[in-house]
Amino acid sequence: MQSFNVAILGVTGAVGTRMLQQLEKSDIAVDRLVLLASARSAGQTRTFRGQSYTIEEATTDSFKGIDIVLSSAGGSVSKALLPAAVKAGAVCVDNTSAFRMEPDVPLVVPEVNPEMLSQHQGIVSNPNCSTIQMVVALAPIDRQYKLHQVLVSTYQAASGAGQRAMNELFDEAQQRHEGEEETAAILPVKGAEHHYPLAFNLLPQIDVFEDDGFTHEEWKMIHETKKILRGDMNDTELKVSATCVRVPVPIGHGESVYFETHQTPAVPDMQDLLAHSKGVVLQDDPAHQVYPQPINAAGHGETFVGRMRADRENPGAYHMWVVADNLLKGAALNAVQIAQELIKRDLVRVPEVTK
Repeated sequence: MQSFNVAILGVTGAVGTRMLQQLEKSDIAVDRLVLLASARSAGQTRTFRGQSYTIEEATTDSFKGIDIVLSSAGGSVSKALLPAAVKAGAVCVDNTSAFRMEPDVPLVVPEVNPEMLSQHQGIVSNPNCSTIQMVVALAPIDRQYKLHQVLVSTYQAASGAGQRAMNELFDEAQQRHEGEEETAAILPVKGAEHHYPLAFNLLPQIDVFEDDGFTHEEWKMIHETKKILRGDMNDTELKVSATCVRVPVPIGHGESVYFETHQTPAVPDMQDLLAHSKGVVLQDDPAHQVYPQPINAAGHGETFVGRMRADRENPGAYHMWVVADNLLKGAALNAVQIAQELIKRDLVRVPEVTK
């Protein structure tokens, strides 16, 4: 079995930590592992497959001899460092939004569009967490019945905004329990004029607002879905719209998805289709109160689907409820699965071969 030199960029973050865990569980043979983070984290240690590794400060010189980079250190860091990694001969799987909308960068969910990996020029982008789970659920339906329109309302966990946001949620809950005033400093957006508590609250703002009133998170879901399912972020035939809401859940995004198809399949047929689709777990038995919940999805890599039903007012329109662990399938696991698919398809650019 061929082995690879792997670097994890941003290994101390909520996603980076899980990237290391998912890589350890994977079948990827790792010859050399390099753990990278900011200067303040350099010197810390992490264990991988029984061996201790020291975290190094990430610089443009960190990628010599590296074959695969798993990156989740923020968009500005990705833009600054990943071009150097590509130049050094590595293929990079990036979990930030830095390159997602670049036309020459594949935006990939392995269960949905793995064939796009053949077009990579050194960088492959992980889609937004909320987009990933939705397209995993929608892609089988789209392939079989052709989607016409998608309207999604998300219920996104605090961890989608990072470890600090999740910690702030716990702190606010404790403050409310003790009768103290909640001290919100992060959500809905770092650096915003106002911050609001998430505990016992809902925040209908994720990321900044665009001029048209949609948030950038909603913009991402719209255009990423089009790019993944149609190959064009500005496709006009598939109509997509989104409303994204932050909810007081630590881990696990929920999504209420309304979709219209060009055909009018029976609900049991679509349930059967999803039950046999890769990466999907159907939990859909309302008579016995069986449906997906974030608390049960946390720690699992599948996308859970339930509450599927036909819209009573519009033939060919349907509703479903989709839940996944946003830190696993929505980020770390999807990135490792991309790396596995790159290896399977012989698309890893090994420096010794290319130089």
